[in-house]
Amino acid sequence: MKFLALGDTDGIGASCHFLDLNGSGIALDAGTDPQRDGPDSLPRFDWVGDRADSYVDHTLVTHAHHDHMGSLPVLVRRFPHAMAHMTDATKKLLDILLPASARLQEKRRDRGETTHEPLFTEDELEALHHLYLTHDLGQGFDLTGPKGQSSVTGRFFSAGHILGSAGVELQFEEWGRDRRVFYTSDTNMQAQTIIPGGEYPDSTDVLILESTQGAEPEAAATSRPEERDRFRKTLSQVLARGGTALIPVFVMGRAQEILVLLGQLKREGAIPADVPIYTAGSMRAIAGVYDDTRNTTPRVDASDEVYAVDQERVPYESEAKREILEGPGIMVVSSGMMIEPTLSNVLARRMVENEDDAVLLVGHPAEGTPARRLQDAAVEGDGAPVMLADGHGPQPVYCTVERFRFSGHSDRRELLSLVERMTPETVLLIHGDPDAKDWMAEHIKEAHPETEVHRPDWGSVLEV
Repeated sequence: MKFLALGDTDGIGASCHFLDLNGSGIALDAGTDPQRDGPDSLPRFDWVGDRADSYVDHTLVTHAHHDHMGSLPVLVRRFPHAMAHMTDATKKLLDILLPASARLQEKRRDRGETTHEPLFTEDELEALHHLYLTHDLGQGFDLTGPKGQSSVTGRFFSAGHILGSAGVELQFEEWGRDRRVFYTSDTNMQAQTIIPGGEYPDSTDVLILESTQGAEPEAAATSRPEERDRFRKTLSQVLARGGTALIPVFVMGRAQEILVLLGQLKREGAIPADVPIYTAGSMRAIAGVYDDTRNTTPRVDASDEVYAVDQERVPYESEAKREILEGPGIMVVSSGMMIEPTLSNVLARRMVENEDDAVLLVGHPAEGTPARRLQDAAVEGDGAPVMLADGHGPQPVYCTVERFRFSGHSDRRELLSLVERMTPETVLLIHGDPDAKDWMAEHIKEAHPETEVHRPDWGSVLEV
């Protein structure tokens, strides 16, 4: 088996990993890097031929976050015979998110925000639907390539990350024996507000393991009920003083989890029932998919509906935005990393100097992002400067800034328990900062000295 990381391995953007399984070429995800622009945001698809001397026969899209699926149309253009496999819920979400991405790329070009042409167009997307195949959880499906020397079977397991998310098991024959690979993708072993914890095979030979939370001891030291209670108290205090709470979210997954949580808090009387909740963009369409699939996909409580939470649209006009920021109110807008020029970045720049307001971070703020810069500035103390966007600032931070660990990722203690449970011969650590993978590698080796642990380098072919 050959493994080749096509996306940068020292981070969490542009997830894409190529496997050559005894002649069958498999791509695990096809993402884009949100911190890069144009072609620079893509995985290095050219390396499949140049470095692995192979071809992509099949692509597995594990979930509908752009860092895992945003370059799928480009991959299919480069490998026109490749079939893309996903869950039905993921396909429904891609039918919303990929066209929205194409439109956004065109708008950015037309506004002069980028010099790059769109990576793909809506017309191109229309022609790709016949290449998207869906599979139920637990159902075996064939992934054998034309040059495969043995059959390859795939099987999806619920990943517990977002709606439709899946880890994937691959079974094939090599060296005269059956081998199994399990790719966790982004995974969460604990239940969230909407999505229950993930499910996994009992064992595997090779475990391709995410490590997003590997460098965060606090994540393993806190519980979701504790974080929910702290979130409730902080939000209640902000609203009571007439402030506005900005909650930056990924439009897919975290947004819906937070909206249902806010609905619960209103019903419990923890926050005023009449406080407005503002949303924007494609969240409403995505809410429809969440609600339409609540009886056919894993759920904590199938009666919870995202659309049941009253929401108002963030107005487009600048003056109207200023009026709704006078508070009290709640803004649930993207992006979760506050990447410029997204709405969460624009609103944050208007709020950080107001001591009545708050920015409540509910995800993992990656290094180098505006969300991380804001979090770091808040730790320094009142008035510490922050640059949230080029040409704006630095600004002094006086608003409340808190991070809440509502992550859709397992903490490092849970990831170690997955290694303990599945007893792999080999572990490949991916999807994490260098410090995260360092910690994971050290502790896996300490607990399981017989297990081979690799941190694949970007662009290097690894024989496993």
